[in-house]
Amino acid sequence: MTSALAEATPERLALRHRLAERGIDRVLLLLLPGVAFVVALFLYPFLYGLGLSFQPKQGGGPFANYQRFFAEPYLRDTIWITLRLGLPAALINVLASVPIAYRMRGPVRGKRLITTILVVPITLGTVLTAEGIIQYFGPAGWFNKVLRALHLTDGAVPLIQNYWGVLFSLIISGFPFAFLLTTSYLSGIDPSLEKAASVLGAGWWQRFRHITFPLLSPGLAMTFCLTFVLAFSVFPSAILVGDPSRTTHVISIAAVHASNEQYDYSMGSTIAMIMAVVMLIVIAIVLTWRGRMYRGATGGKG
Repeated sequence: MTSALAEATPERLALRHRLAERGIDRVLLLLLPGVAFVVALFLYPFLYGLGLSFQPKQGGGPFANYQRFFAEPYLRDTIWITLRLGLPAALINVLASVPIAYRMRGPVRGKRLITTILVVPITLGTVLTAEGIIQYFGPAGWFNKVLRALHLTDGAVPLIQNYWGVLFSLIISGFPFAFLLTTSYLSGIDPSLEKAASVLGAGWWQRFRHITFPLLSPGLAMTFCLTFVLAFSVFPSAILVGDPSRTTHVISIAAVHASNEQYDYSMGSTIAMIMAVVMLIVIAIVLTWRGRMYRGATGGKG
């Protein structure tokens, strides 16, 4: 107690008084290191890249790079190609995680082991996942061997070096994140709500549809956004198990090609900015839906 009073010098007391008069909570000062970290590692590089995108290497005005991107079909189509991969992968991961996480919320035999198996792909990385897909879905892989053994096909089903190989990779690597996030959101829903509905005679489907799902929907929207960002930034698997020059020529490959092969860092920054804008548009749409679902789940309050 004495040491605490001793530390409360007039200067410190005056500083606290000034902060209190200005409505500044001293606890907020603890955020300063985090803010500095974000500015140094995110905000400054982003602003630098944004400025660089308006300095085209070939001249032609500040918007020349953007005009060139949308004028060339090979570059412009990367947006659609990446969305064709990112949106289905994120949607499949979210939809697949819901029933599994819902079942795992209750008492399940071997729950820890099952959870560990489901999240193992996080530790594998993109390269190992791609190698596994090649070994399993390749022309001489187990999947095609089983199909031929069952006389379901005469030749190999092409599931790698195309769209499907990349989609499988995104689902395998993205599902653990969706599963863990969905599980955490489900754990925040009060189980007494479902118990009360059960006492009133509601079946499991009615309880899930009218109680759990509306409360879970805002969390699912955030899960979709995070898994979509992971899928939309696909790069290694689009090369290893895809067709990077055609069907899986995603926008990240275009950015790397411009900056690392053509040494046009301005164009690479432009493509990165376009990539960020597309992701933000999709996220904004999902969060708008999330807001409506939240108001519906809470009776229009908030």
